[in-house]
Amino acid sequence: MKVSRIVLAAALAVATVTGAGVASAAPAPAFRHYVALGDSYTAGPLIPWQSASWCFRSNNNYPSWLATRLGIYATPGAFTDVSCSSADTTNMTRQQTVPSEDAPITYEYPQFDALTPDTDLVTIGIGGNDASVYGSMIYTCPGLRAADPTGSPCREHFTVDGVETLTAAITGTERNLEKVVKGARALSPGAKIVLVGYPRLVPPSGYCPDQIPFADGDYRWFDGVERTLNAALAKAAKKTGATYVDTYGPSLGHDACAGSAAWVNGQYTNLVKAVAYHPVLAGMQAEAGLIHQALATGPQR
Repeated sequence: MKVSRIVLAAALAVATVTGAGVASAAPAPAFRHYVALGDSYTAGPLIPWQSASWCFRSNNNYPSWLATRLGIYATPGAFTDVSCSSADTTNMTRQQTVPSEDAPITYEYPQFDALTPDTDLVTIGIGGNDASVYGSMIYTCPGLRAADPTGSPCREHFTVDGVETLTAAITGTERNLEKVVKGARALSPGAKIVLVGYPRLVPPSGYCPDQIPFADGDYRWFDGVERTLNAALAKAAKKTGATYVDTYGPSLGHDACAGSAAWVNGQYTNLVKAVAYHPVLAGMQAEAGLIHQALATGPQR
């Protein structure tokens, strides 16, 4: 997801470091070269420890934990993580200005540059930044709550001529995701390709305005947009023969309102935990487990 507005100031206040903050290795690996692609929900901004990169990539994100479970985290050349905060599907094939277009410091190469003919596992967590869907919601909704705290002012804001524009935009995202899978397969024809969904941010009922300062009615609307996005990922996987890993369903009871059980952070950025509205360490560990299970048991549809 787009994180530059939240994380840039924080990044200037805390040093980035490298290190192996992951669990002990699993049995012998089934894969020789695993490449992780994705946005900030893959990269893990501000989850300790951060790599020295304006992508705000953690070595405790789900790719690192998955590589550890597969026994290849520390094997030279076996694990490559090029996930980058604020990436969208275009950054698979085009370089990305980081930390953002508004605050350009450097750039990252296209993520597909990491793929090789011998890559045999690719995980892809991308799509939420296409058409600025997630960023539009989390930056706009809190500011509209005061005007109608029990209504749906954010949904109304994004509804034009009777069309809810963010949900409508996800139709294009689905096509983009199909292109991403096909492009990855062309570069790594022997790879198992996994599309990873997004965990839930809000609960199915109830509210926690101290953590998610949306109007009451916008909780259900936000959840609907997220479900539509995850459905697009699942459909793209089915159409292209990739594996879809659902993290939304298993994250029931682990939304940002869930306190110590949360897999995602609420509205407050924590310099030693996670950026606002993004996964925390527990969420990354859980997602790695879900992907590992999918690799062992076959595709989820």
